Amino acid sequence: MSDTQATSLVEHLTARFGETLGIRVERNEATAELAAADLIAVATALRDEAPFRFTELVDLCGIDYLGYGQTEWDTRDVSWTGFSRGVEGEAMGRFTWAERPRGVSPPRRFAAVIHLLSIEHNQRLRLRVFCADDSLPVVPSVTGIWPGSNWFEREAFDLYGILFDGHPDLRRILTDYGFVGHPFRKDFPLIGNVEVRYDPTQKRVVYEPVSIEPRVLVPRVIRDDADLVQAKAEAADRWREN
Repeated sequence: MSDTQATSLVEHLTARFGETLGIRVERNEATAELAAADLIAVATALRDEAPFRFTELVDLCGIDYLGYGQTEWDTRDVSWTGFSRGVEGEAMGRFTWAERPRGVSPPRRFAAVIHLLSIEHNQRLRLRVFCADDSLPVVPSVTGIWPGSNWFEREAFDLYGILFDGHPDLRRILTDYGFVGHPFRKDFPLIGNVEVRYDPTQKRVVYEPVSIEPRVLVPRVIRDDADLVQAKAEAADRWREN
């Protein structure tokens, strides 16, 4: 979306919805943040009203902001080989549930993000809706406005545990029927909670506590970019000259 299109869209959104939307533009991409209670009314207007005509829902996903802004990766102060990165083990998912560190969470942890497309106006818009309650994250379902969001909402429910009020068939779509927890949550252990194997004695699949010990993997980074190649060539030239 061009700068002119982004400016025009923001002007129309501000004139129509006022303080209902918190709008920002980055890299010519408009994002509108709104309360869950206003989602259905705003989404209906965005689909139907002439200045918008966002008839296509491109994507809907969940986000977990637990530990947002924190990192265990030393991306600024790092050695040339990269062996010092990722050794602290601060991320929630690297530990068992009982031993997980309690990271600082933002005031609102879960959000649903909706990407919309207006073919008529050749414009795109991102909606972000935060869940009011972290312990029971709920947002309204938009399946009645954009039916194509059905499976997207099921995926966000399965992976993040976000409930979509009014969804016609909200159930897991990727994980197993007996799966415990939501694997894309930041505090979900990277090693999982259970492991599955076939028991020949019982002649069935059984679930058991996971036997893998959590550990921090230290990546090996090989830097062979253009600047390094040029520096090596210049050093070789100086060595030959001397």
